[in-house]
Amino acid sequence: MPQLARAEDLLELIRGKKVMVGAIDVASHAIETPEEVAGTLRKALAFVDAEKLYPSTNCGMAPLPRHVATGKLHALSAGAEIIRRELAAK
Repeated sequence: MPQLARAEDLLELIRGKKVMVGAIDVASHAIETPEEVAGTLRKALAFVDAEKLYPSTNCGMAPLPRHVATGKLHALSAGAEIIRRELAAK
């Protein structure tokens, strides 16, 4: 019987690869704050190189009302900008 891989081993497989990180929950009408988005992206940076991280939604937003989708996209953009500034300051 094959042995299950450890989570750490699986996460190492993404090193050097482009990774889309779903920082926006499209199953909820609650609009994330930029800081919530940035928090999700910070966690991902522990496993993904910054230049390979692509902030995104976790699925399509077609079912959402336009004002909710727009708010979520603004939060995604602002959260990504927070991370860009933090990385530039290092």
